[in-house]
Amino acid sequence: MATATKHPVVKDAANHSVRVEIFDQAYNLRGTDAEYILKLAEYVDGKMRAVAEQTNTVDTARLAVLAALNIADEYHLLQRNQDRGSVEYLKRAHRLSGVLDEVLNDQRRAG
Repeated sequence: MATATKHPVVKDAANHSVRVEIFDQAYNLRGTDAEYILKLAEYVDGKMRAVAEQTNTVDTARLAVLAALNIADEYHLLQRNQDRGSVEYLKRAHRLSGVLDEVLNDQRRAG
């Protein structure tokens, strides 16, 4: 978990920073949404811990790179699926637009 139970999350409203712990290392991160930063830190911490369990690697830098590759893979898979979904929506919208044009043309002729 990104927030260590021994160290409470410290939020500094003056400079928009939040203290988090990722893989037993403390970081002071800045941003406008402390809860979002905490959520990201928890996600990265979870990924690093999962990689550590799978690889039995103790080198933190190596774990960070492997976790980053896993996160990049997730991102690209989601992006690919979203792109495919967008193409399908565009095809469907085009078909529906054609059907609507036909109905409107029929109404104009009849009307």
